[in-house]
Parts: sequence; C-alpha cells; structure tokens
Amino acid sequence: MINRTNLVTINDIPGKEITEVLGYVKGSVVQSKNIGHDFLAGLKTIVGGEIKGYSDMMTEARQIATERLLREADDLGADAIIGFRLQTSSVMGGAAEIIAYGTAVKLK
Repeated sequence: MINRTNLVTINDIPGKEITEVLGYVKGSVVQSKNIGHDFLAGLKTIVGGEIKGYSDMMTEARQIATERLLREADDLGADAIIGFRLQTSSVMGGAAEIIAYGTAVKLK
C-alpha cells in the first residue's frame, strides 16, 4: 500500500525522481445522513453553529474516497500520488459526493 506521506498535493516528491506516470486515479463516494439527522440539522440552522452530524459525515466520506483512491493506485503498482485533490458536490438535499483524485506515479 502507498505510504500516506507519498500522497501529496504538490507535483513531485521532494528527494525522489518520478520514473513513470501511471495515470489518473480517483476514488469517490456519495454519502447522506438519515432523516432524523436532517431534521435536527434543520433546527440547528435556526440558532447557528456547527452541524456536527454533517461534519462527521463529510469526514467519513473524505476517508472513504481517499481509501478508494489509494486502492486504485495500489492496483496500478504506484509508489505515490501527486497532485492530490478533494472535490465535493451536492447530489441532492442531505447527500454529497466526495471525489479524491490525483496522478499515480512510480518513484526512483
């Protein structure tokens, strides 16, 4: 499995040489909360503050998407992922898609 220190947002790994670009890799997930959480979140918007249930949901979604990205890179035999990015979009009320993507590379 790729060492998490080799999952970087920059376009190289300091002190290492990229010997081969294996290509684009990604992992994604669509995550939602249940109706009970949605109701409580709606009440929270009235008084303000963090909506903890949604923060937790997004943290879990980022972790799942990143793990799927790492698995795809591992399947290619990658040593690292450069240009790592996370992106989110709303799919419908209470549901969001998280996509993690980057470029899988071999290192020397």
